[in-house]
Amino acid sequence: MKIIRVALALIAFLSTSLNCLSQDSRFYIFLCLGQSNMEGNAKFEPIDTIVDPRFQVLEAVDCPGLNRVKGNWYPAVPPLARCKTGLTPADYFGRTLIENLPKDVKVGVINVAVGGCKIELFDKGSYQTYVSTAPDWLQNTVKEYDGNPYGRLVELAKLAQKKGVIRGILLHQGESNTNDVTWPGKVKSVYNNLLNDLNLEPANVPLLAGEVVNADQGGICASMNKIIATLPQTIPNSYVISSKGCEDTTDNLHFSAAGYRELGKRYGEKMLSLLGHKIKTAN
Repeated sequence: MKIIRVALALIAFLSTSLNCLSQDSRFYIFLCLGQSNMEGNAKFEPIDTIVDPRFQVLEAVDCPGLNRVKGNWYPAVPPLARCKTGLTPADYFGRTLIENLPKDVKVGVINVAVGGCKIELFDKGSYQTYVSTAPDWLQNTVKEYDGNPYGRLVELAKLAQKKGVIRGILLHQGESNTNDVTWPGKVKSVYNNLLNDLNLEPANVPLLAGEVVNADQGGICASMNKIIATLPQTIPNSYVISSKGCEDTTDNLHFSAAGYRELGKRYGEKMLSLLGHKIKTAN
């Protein structure tokens, strides 16, 4: 019996060791979640389709029209969320990192976002109750993630951990929780669940949360930014990304392509500073 236990322990050790060996510490993985502005509402343009192959996306759903299969890595050409979504902050977040990180570093993103959702959708303990009362159009989007967007994010993140190392989480959500003062605590619950389910240390995984469309653009949910600003009081290793001056569209709810590019760049610059890298300046 003792011999069997020793053998099983050895097998487990070797399995873990082989997994660690297959991990590339120079492949930085970032989890992206939220609602429509993380999903990507603006149409991408030809300039947005030119991508350094060092920037990759782990496909979150099957997209036959794009020749992409869930769970496979592809060059991060938009769309980075589902098959018919648009430009997101994740696009220029990744590009900004690639432009400033050493040439042997790769960047990968996983984007699981659902337009119109509350943060409650990502609460693994109560999301089913939330979905059961959601409108049909939101339920249809959730179905693309087999009914559980949080579960899909964790599933893909575990797959990604076989290749690289998770270095941060990007959040853009809040419009559907406007004026909900309990939002920071709800975000903390999602963040803590991700850390626990993926065996991550909070000190090593900062959370970057973007502001919704700013008041200077006439943002109809801009009052939420006062609540988003308090997030670092609830999650010490979290940082708020300003949307001030980021162009929006006529609905005053979503960013334009230019706005997504600027907001994504700001996410990237903040992450670079947290990673200890300086922004390269033009000569």
